[in-house]
Amino acid sequence: MSKRMVTKRSAQNKHGILIVGIGNEYRSDDAIGLHVAQSLKKQAHGYVNVIEKSGDGTAFMECWENAHTVILIDAVYSGTKPGTIHRIDAHAEPIPTNFFHYSTHAFGVAEAIELARSLNQLPGHLIVYGIEGKCFQAGVGLSLEVERAAQEVLTRILHDIHSAARPQPS
Repeated sequence: MSKRMVTKRSAQNKHGILIVGIGNEYRSDDAIGLHVAQSLKKQAHGYVNVIEKSGDGTAFMECWENAHTVILIDAVYSGTKPGTIHRIDAHAEPIPTNFFHYSTHAFGVAEAIELARSLNQLPGHLIVYGIEGKCFQAGVGLSLEVERAAQEVLTRILHDIHSAARPQPS
């Protein structure tokens, strides 16, 4: 995506909120970020800019350039129970790189966030929702555990959006 497109989209987004759904729709649970993003497009239009990405970390840094609040959604694998929801505030703690080891990109979510941190280019608020996946094999469709977690993540993100869109006291 070109800088011109990013700037134009961000200018249309009066709240400066960007949602990025990450994944590969042909690798089962890896598609969870895309699934949640598609649901958010239907429910949160007008409040936020929602985009879908494949997982290339360099693209994240470019797309969040003009956003104040960014929420990333991706599948993770940390060894916890499938469907577990991890919410990480990137300003409060580093992103565990081992969460995203099923990514098809060598430079993925964790690496992009940590590079942006070192370059002082993180958005004002950056939240990562990682949904613990069960199946990352070739195929279409989410496992039952991950599908159930999708609704909870959607609810949490809608709450985050409304919190971020409220005027902050001076």
